[in-house]
Amino acid sequence: MARCSQSWTRRFLFLSLALVTVQLAGDTLLARDQGHGPVAPGPTPAGTDLHGQGEYRGATYTDRYGAEAAGLQIVALGNREFRTVQFRRGLPGAGWNRVDQFDLQRNDRWHCVRLGDQQFSISICGWVATLRNSANQLVGRLHRQHRCSPTLGRRPTPGAVTLFDGTSTEHFAKGEATPDGLLMTGALSVAPVSAFFLHVEFRTPYRPVARGQARGNSGVYIQERYIQERYEVQILDSFGNQRSFDECGALYKTRAPDVNICFPPLAWQTYDIVFSAPRWSTDGTRKFRKAQLTVVHNGVRIHDNAEIPDKTGEGKPEGPERRPIRFQNHCNPVHFRNIWIVHT
Repeated sequence: MARCSQSWTRRFLFLSLALVTVQLAGDTLLARDQGHGPVAPGPTPAGTDLHGQGEYRGATYTDRYGAEAAGLQIVALGNREFRTVQFRRGLPGAGWNRVDQFDLQRNDRWHCVRLGDQQFSISICGWVATLRNSANQLVGRLHRQHRCSPTLGRRPTPGAVTLFDGTSTEHFAKGEATPDGLLMTGALSVAPVSAFFLHVEFRTPYRPVARGQARGNSGVYIQERYIQERYEVQILDSFGNQRSFDECGALYKTRAPDVNICFPPLAWQTYDIVFSAPRWSTDGTRKFRKAQLTVVHNGVRIHDNAEIPDKTGEGKPEGPERRPIRFQNHCNPVHFRNIWIVHT
């Protein structure tokens, strides 16, 4: 992932990517997800759309203006349609300047999109995305990336309680595991929490036809019991999306993440969460310090000691009593593993 420091040209900022041709062989029939078309809950080979989706990083250049590092995220929308997002200088969390992002709208049935007054094509063959202009001249080559969170597989620190390691759900009320040792949504921790460090690994499903909140929805509910939730860190397949207060990494409907660092669906991702509950008067009637939250998503800090003004989303009112953590069941096949906590 070499970086290029030459200046980005205005001309390339407004290039159009007008033909996305995915040259891949072989389709595998996907299971049908009721109401949302094909779905793959785990890393199962699943046709050309899934194979073409992903991250690419390399160089884009012209004879006149030179070269610079760039990144692409190609998002499968189902039915051989894709959306391409272009990033200046690299990918989110890997070189992107967090400013220049170009979202090409969904392709038509010929896999065509248009931006500006020039035509460019992306041809994906194997693990390489090749960009050519309307004269068929090479203007960029980017290679497929399979990124891994630097905290993936992080081992419990001294004093940690292992909530789930694939062998038992004893630390969860009504917790259920898959035959291959993954925790399913809906699990509620037995122990309540107040201040803690939590490590959790999660995987969103491949649901290309689904849109918005139907695309791999879950969440880490902090201090929740019997639908009396207070604070939610959203989990969603937000790969390639703009950051928002209801996308992955958001403090739901309260605060957007500082950057969208989502990996593609089916990739294992990590949250490392530091939480401090509000401080209350002795009689529990007056809050004199707000809850605080830090979240590191795939190794990138997306909330830095952020104050939580009140309950999030449709949550219930705050209070001094301690409550547990729930991994939300939103009828999406999201899975979890390697969950541990340090109470502080």
